[in-house]
Amino acid sequence: MGFARTALLLAGLTGLFLTVGYLIGGQGGVVIALGLALATNLFAYWNSGSMVLSMYGAREVGPNEAPELYQIVQQLARNADLPMPRVYLMDNPQPNAFATGRNPENAAVAATTGLLNLLSPEEIAGVMAHELAHVKNRDTLIMTIAATIAGAIGMLANFAFFFGGSRSNDEGGGSALGGIGAILAAILAPIAAMLVQMAISRSREYEADSMGAQICGQPLWLASALGRLESASHVIPNRDAQANPATAHLFIVNPLAGGGMDNLFSTHPSMPNRIARLRAMRADGVPSAQRPRGPWG
Repeated sequence: MGFARTALLLAGLTGLFLTVGYLIGGQGGVVIALGLALATNLFAYWNSGSMVLSMYGAREVGPNEAPELYQIVQQLARNADLPMPRVYLMDNPQPNAFATGRNPENAAVAATTGLLNLLSPEEIAGVMAHELAHVKNRDTLIMTIAATIAGAIGMLANFAFFFGGSRSNDEGGGSALGGIGAILAAILAPIAAMLVQMAISRSREYEADSMGAQICGQPLWLASALGRLESASHVIPNRDAQANPATAHLFIVNPLAGGGMDNLFSTHPSMPNRIARLRAMRADGVPSAQRPRGPWG
């Protein structure tokens, strides 16, 4: 059900993109919008992972540089039947983490130094299991595409102010109607795109929580970690995220400390809702193939 909803939201985002192109330039605008969508998505597909890691100054680490983190990820990857991802460390006091990469074979997981300093090994395992769930579900690609299309919609909307709806009269609308449509697109389309992008992000976070609990076998590890990360994110700023707010949806908790409200303007679900779901999984029993073992005990 989660994947069907995500597919519908992505389809809606693409439809909005084409509609903006039509309002700005008629049929020719649709063609331009299609070409722009293809170009931006191809670029995002091949380069998004390295770009995001570079934005946060992440450095790759191995078993010698960060032995505990590396071993935890290694064991969880085995539990999830995934290739070993590259492991990165960000020198950032805010405890947080994200995953990136176009597919499981080219995936990377990144954690902040603040996360390693704050959480126990069990809680770190819960967080990294969540990130590996994103990798397994290919959410990193889905959310990158959503962010790219949303950004392109904003770009087209800016064009509307300059070109003012240059639709020709062959559509029967007239230049005045075209101008009004373009102005409305410039105002409303970026807002609509942001709402759809956030809905996609919230949906994928719930799915990653559920699968992450199964990967590590202990829902309460992730529930405990989420509570501590949420509290810390409100008192420890993430200046890199503030400089790159479009990447906020990639993190396990909102790095912008915008609150945990589960509403239209939140990139993340309500934290109490997420924790409650995980506790319910613990009460019902976690369907895992085996009890996981690893460097956490």
